[in-house]
Amino acid sequence: MAGMGQLLLISDPRPLDRRLGRKFFQQAPRRPGVYLMKDARNNVLYVGKAKDLRQRLNNYRVANPDRMPRRHLRMVTEVQRIELEFCVTESAALEREAKLLRALKPKFNRAGVWPGKTRFIAWRIREDQLDLTVVETPGADWRRFGPMGSSAFHLQRTLSRLLWLALNPTRSFAELPAGWVQGDFMEKTSIKCGESAGEVVAVLESFFWNEADPFLLWLESRFTARTHPFDCQAVEAELEGLKEFGAKQRLKEEDRRQLALL
Repeated sequence: MAGMGQLLLISDPRPLDRRLGRKFFQQAPRRPGVYLMKDARNNVLYVGKAKDLRQRLNNYRVANPDRMPRRHLRMVTEVQRIELEFCVTESAALEREAKLLRALKPKFNRAGVWPGKTRFIAWRIREDQLDLTVVETPGADWRRFGPMGSSAFHLQRTLSRLLWLALNPTRSFAELPAGWVQGDFMEKTSIKCGESAGEVVAVLESFFWNEADPFLLWLESRFTARTHPFDCQAVEAELEGLKEFGAKQRLKEEDRRQLALL
């Protein structure tokens, strides 16, 4: 029994605490970003992203063989340093992680190392109807934005729901076409625009190709009469997703301008 008691008192190894020091983990910022784990030769072993870097990094401190995958156990024995890159949002961190994975192909990463399929959001007007879809190769009669990754599907669904609600001001969120609330709808969505077809195309193209703000303001002007709490909350959540996309587009455009000045 004494031997068993001694075994229970033996704590799990903390190889990263020993190499990097506890203060490194205690002082890691509670903000979104990516982390790059490197070996003694400065080779990148692993790239990850986090909404809260401190919380995520703490998961690697205790090398418990019953809780940590064997691959990660092998990894922490090789890690000599960890570099952090801060991002504005978790979505930005996810995008940065994806780029680093494809560029560096770290030894201990599996998912995301090789590029997936590229996709385009495509749209067209047929008479008074707007069609929105996500495809790998848009047809000649479709206007398009991209290429994008799997996030194209999420963006298309958000746009479809908001445009349908904007063009059906007397209908509630619960009255969206079957499956749309959960995102379970066809790859191509069709929305009746009536006399607003030209206006819809103009603001949609501005959103993708110029500035997001005119489209967002146009949408918000269509929702001012909605007063039901559930509808207002659902619409606001959808709009936040578009605002985040617009913010990322602005950052990309600023980066392109800065590069052009170099």
